[in-house]
Amino acid sequence: MSAHVHEAPASTSSLKGWLGVAAITASLFVFLTTELMPVGLLTPLSESLDISVGVAGLMVTAQGVAAGLGVPFIVAWTRRVDRRPLLTTLLAVLALGNIVTAVSPNYPLILGTRLCMGFASGVFWAIGVSMAMRIVPERHANRAAAVVMSGISIATVVGIPLGTVIEARTDWRTTFGIWAGLSVLVLVAVAALVPSMPSRNAVSVREVFTLPVRNGQLRTVLFVVVFFVLGHFGAYTFVRPYLEDTADASSAFVTTVLIIFGVGGAVGNFVAGHTVNKSLHGTFVTGLVGLLTALLLLRLAGNGELGAVVALVLWGLSFGAVQLSQINMTLASAPDTFEAAMSLNTMAYNTCIALGALFGGLFVDHVGVTSVIWFGVVLAGASLLLRLVAGRGVR
Repeated sequence: MSAHVHEAPASTSSLKGWLGVAAITASLFVFLTTELMPVGLLTPLSESLDISVGVAGLMVTAQGVAAGLGVPFIVAWTRRVDRRPLLTTLLAVLALGNIVTAVSPNYPLILGTRLCMGFASGVFWAIGVSMAMRIVPERHANRAAAVVMSGISIATVVGIPLGTVIEARTDWRTTFGIWAGLSVLVLVAVAALVPSMPSRNAVSVREVFTLPVRNGQLRTVLFVVVFFVLGHFGAYTFVRPYLEDTADASSAFVTTVLIIFGVGGAVGNFVAGHTVNKSLHGTFVTGLVGLLTALLLLRLAGNGELGAVVALVLWGLSFGAVQLSQINMTLASAPDTFEAAMSLNTMAYNTCIALGALFGGLFVDHVGVTSVIWFGVVLAGASLLLRLVAGRGVR
């Protein structure tokens, strides 16, 4: 990929640069685990707060809505703010939000808190990858992006399953309290390891929203992301109740398959880090085909533990490849305005996390938990079809 987003400070050593990348990766870990923690805790959350599973899923919806709708504005308004203090501020908001969630006496306050945390989460997604790519030598920029994106897999392998283990031994409030402490530790690491980083690609709010109007490739990428994310998260948000209903899965088994999914995601991310430069289009299409196959396998053969494990392995592998590919597709379509393009990507991505959880919850409550798998199949299929029709325009 020939897109250029690199402008590493000359004084930044290679070692310090990679330590900064590690701190940014840890930031992604705490942001994503906080956003998706309810996925592993839906059943105890709904029982503790006396709400339905579908309503509990609105915790994911609320944070996703704020992350999606607010990010283009906040990124534009902070376009001249140094990225290091901006990231530490975002982490402070995350830590405070987790504390409030842990002690909240009622569900409406939790939802309001998740909305506020969503604004911070969305801005991180818009600036985090480009920050990592700027603080290492240019030849390693793509590798830095892959390392940061591996935080998604780490969150899935370690974070979300660990949350279910902590909840099983204590309760869900303790889980969010511990994540508040982790957010503070990551804040300290970012302040110590990430160099001062003046903003680049300064773009006003008006210019941000005109980008897809003027850039057909970016517009196509955004539509592809919308369909893929709706399908994936519409199904993934309700993995636990699905497995409990169809495979009579225990809490321990759910934790295990979530770990398996995350390991698959890590492997898929690693492999895609080597293949996106050779064939970005091919990597994305292959990943989507694998995701579709995994969903169908889960529905048709997931009533037993073995079928569920195989499906989750393939799902994780495919998600890791698709996730890194769509970031590279955004960069390739708008290399000179990457942060602005990523703010739109984040808006589409997180809004669709929210809508996926919302629509999935409606299907679960009114049709049945198995319906979310077919929801995922239809939307992921639409994403694949659009990518194939668009051809190889994004390289």
